[in-house]
Amino acid sequence: MSTPYDQQIEDLLAEYRDAREQSVDTRRQINEIQATVTAPRQVVKVTVGAQGQVLALDFPTGAYRNMAPKDLSRVIQATLDQARTKALSQVMEVAVGRLPKGMTPADMVTGNFDPRDMSPKDIEMPDFVREYVERGLGARQGGGARS
Repeated sequence: MSTPYDQQIEDLLAEYRDAREQSVDTRRQINEIQATVTAPRQVVKVTVGAQGQVLALDFPTGAYRNMAPKDLSRVIQATLDQARTKALSQVMEVAVGRLPKGMTPADMVTGNFDPRDMSPKDIEMPDFVREYVERGLGARQGGGARS
């Protein structure tokens, strides 16, 4: 037997499922982010992931051979910093407006969350719908639900 609340309940459950799926999709998109920066004169090329981890460090030319170690170190560090900034910018583009309650952009970047944990386990719903879900239709009509 169908009740007047069945469609509302289905709509709320669909909204909940969509929110959870969006969280998983956002995490997948962030995991796929890579940023590559090449230093001037192609001394070094650095690729980092969404969390700033170095994925590749290449020397496209022999320009590094003519540099003092201290200068080469500075160029590598500056290029790495630029790549991390670029990756973070990409993460923010994906994440802005999609963050669930309680999650910060830093959580998203560092991966310190499980999307399933960030979605509410208890769906917000009007009291009359919650009462129906918990006790059945009889509670609204004064009949009470059987335990």
